[in-house]
Order: sequence, then C-alpha cells, then structure tokens
Amino acid sequence: MLAGLDVTWCVVGGWAIDLFLGRETRSHGDLEIAIARADFPRLRDHLRAYRLHSVGNGEVRAMSAGEVTPPDKHQNWVLDVDEDVWRMDVMLEPGDEATWVYRRDESVRAPRQRMVSTRDGVSFLKPEAVLLYKAKATRPKDEADFAACLPLLDGEARHWLRTILTRLHPEHSWLSAL
Repeated sequence: MLAGLDVTWCVVGGWAIDLFLGRETRSHGDLEIAIARADFPRLRDHLRAYRLHSVGNGEVRAMSAGEVTPPDKHQNWVLDVDEDVWRMDVMLEPGDEATWVYRRDESVRAPRQRMVSTRDGVSFLKPEAVLLYKAKATRPKDEADFAACLPLLDGEARHWLRTILTRLHPEHSWLSAL
C-alpha cells in the first residue's frame, strides 16, 4: 500500500516492537504507522483507492476527498471499501523528516535518525519511544511488550526512557526495572 509513497513514515505500536525484536511476539489487532502531519495530504492522495476516517474522542468519521484531519485529531483509519477491511491506522506526528517529536509533550524531541530504525527495509519507531506512548495507560499487551524489550534495550535507550518517564510519569512501575 505504501510502495512509492514519497513521505517519511515508520511502523509504530506493537508491530514496531516486533520489528525491533526480529520476531512476532503476539497477535496484533492492527498495523499502525506514523507520518508528519504536514505529509498527510500526500498520504491521502497516495491512498485514494481507500476510504480514510478521522478518529478521536469516541468518533470515527469518514473523510471526504481532499479533506485534512482536524487539528484536534491525530489518528486516521484506512478502510479497504472493496474488502470491507480496516487496513491501517495512521498516526499524525508534530515532527518532520529530521526531528521526531512526542505528540503528548512536544518538548520531548530527538533527531529522527536516533528514534527510528530499520529492519528488512521497513522503518520502525525504536522501542524506547513506543514504550513511552504505551506508558500512559498500560494494558497487559503493553506490559508484555515492555518485558520483551527490556533485556535488549541498550544503555542509551534505557537512560532515555528512564529520563523521560521520570519527568512525565514519575510514579511509573517501569522505572525500577529500567
């Protein structure tokens, strides 16, 4: 679906964890990617064969051709109308091609090359950033992702995640393990 798309994107969420680990660790309900919000029109045009929906605040709303995601929303679902299947979840980020920015607190930023890696030609958000998103309200699958990643996180990744978690979620249970 993304072949030929000329914007920077990466896999995020649970599949990003599995790309980091090099194996599938659990079943996934969806495939999530992230792009810069400014790149959404190009993604929308590239996916014109699909129906995009703006998602947020308990609402899933079909978007018209040429429409952009409202500024208060960051998530879009991609529907394959012919197959009646949701194909992808697209997260809109405040960063750009050079800088990764944490959407929930834009003071958290890093060079994109520091936060994104590649396996078998597929770009993915590194686990420390994925786990930061998952730390807000952990579910059993988030705890499983943390446990699977922890032994493989290098010192730099552990330090970065510990530093940001200490600032944003100072009582988080993962801090002692980091």
